[in-house]
Amino acid sequence: MTKRRVVISQSMYFPWVGMLEQIRLADVFIHYDDVQFTRRGFSHRIKVKIPDGTSWLSVPLREHTRGPAIDEVRIIPVSDWADRHLALLDTSLHRAPFAKEAREIMVSVLSGKHETVRDVARESMLALCRYFGLDTTTEFVDSRDLCIGGSGSDRILSLVKTVGGTDYVTGHGALNYLDHASFEANRISVSYMDYQCLPYPQLHGEFTPYVTALDLVANCGREGLANIASGTQNWKEFANGTS
Repeated sequence: MTKRRVVISQSMYFPWVGMLEQIRLADVFIHYDDVQFTRRGFSHRIKVKIPDGTSWLSVPLREHTRGPAIDEVRIIPVSDWADRHLALLDTSLHRAPFAKEAREIMVSVLSGKHETVRDVARESMLALCRYFGLDTTTEFVDSRDLCIGGSGSDRILSLVKTVGGTDYVTGHGALNYLDHASFEANRISVSYMDYQCLPYPQLHGEFTPYVTALDLVANCGREGLANIASGTQNWKEFANGTS
């Protein structure tokens, strides 16, 4: 049987390198944006390095009276937030060798007419994928288009089966809720990311991987693809290593 790797994740605003690593491993990436939004998540925010530490790039969002899905959360249409994000990016990266390319990616995204956090987060992810050529090997799907109900592990399994997946690749948080036995009963293997966090030349002190991948663009250009290189561990090996 031909292996078909599936990754399912919420869209993230100019995400960190680890998210791009998941996409690089995926034959199919499912944008999982019809799930509840949380302000502690990364669909609307990401960190950048600045001379005295890190700072958040946060998209301004309307208040909601109930727990909306990510694809229902609307952006406040203030005129200056995109300019503020660009200014902070300039503060972070202006001395980097490929800073202009990173800025052009952000401009290309923020110049669009995005009404929801899903729209801007998804486009920012895809813009980074196009820059590194990841869009040529991964198929992108919207979970809402698949019309799969339910929640939690059962819904994840149904989504993977619907797109013909044989291997589900996920981040570390899934260990807390995923029913691995159910996946195995359906002949679908489960693998967890084995993040290498490979260092690259970076401004402003000690290296950190936990900032926007625009930082990788600015410091390494397209050769930064070599740093998008983490592999996976079988779920049993991963669980044993974290117990």
